[in-house]
Amino acid sequence: MASADRTYDDVKKNPALISVTTAKEKIALYDGWTAYQQDMDILDYKGPCYAANSIAKHFSGDHETAIVLDVACGTGEVAKEMKKIGFNHFVGVDGSKSMMEGAQKTGLYRDLKLCVLGEQDLPVEKGSFDLALMIGALSVDMVCVRVLRQICEACKTGGFIVMTTRHGPDDLVYTAELHREQKQMEADGLWSCVNITRVENWLKSITAEPGFIPGSVYIYRKL
Repeated sequence: MASADRTYDDVKKNPALISVTTAKEKIALYDGWTAYQQDMDILDYKGPCYAANSIAKHFSGDHETAIVLDVACGTGEVAKEMKKIGFNHFVGVDGSKSMMEGAQKTGLYRDLKLCVLGEQDLPVEKGSFDLALMIGALSVDMVCVRVLRQICEACKTGGFIVMTTRHGPDDLVYTAELHREQKQMEADGLWSCVNITRVENWLKSITAEPGFIPGSVYIYRKL
């Protein structure tokens, strides 16, 4: 059980938020992260809300009938926000069994699939989703940017791909790699950029510098 007395200093020491060397090590930390949502609240992390707000403004399809792929779905916080704006059909993918148990409890997913992203192929049918999301996992020591091509492949032509990343001091190299891949996929004719929204107060910093770090929501459309 998560402690009701958990503090910001406790969160900063959480090993799941500190760099590790392998995907399996990261997943093991997530499997044991019983205070996940409490820690996200302490960090004032609202990535799922920011993403849903952007989707509400730019997704042109029918919300009620759209089939949504939630990659790195975690405990289902993104699906909860998407439900508020009319989406009903979700398929989730994550590498952590413990996180997926939380997603299962939401009752929002018609299917949940276990996958070590970046090491295993995305376990979904290509060309079958109206909207694909990857919220909160595109950052240093988490999911490699090459997964974007698999997510794009999972969408129908004309489907939307929505992703987020943070812009902390330790994410500079990763963010540059992410932007290169996004632009290369545009050059390859795979997708086109619909909108980029930068949020200054993305989440509280856990590094030596106090305050918030920024982040961004990216929306692309498959060609």
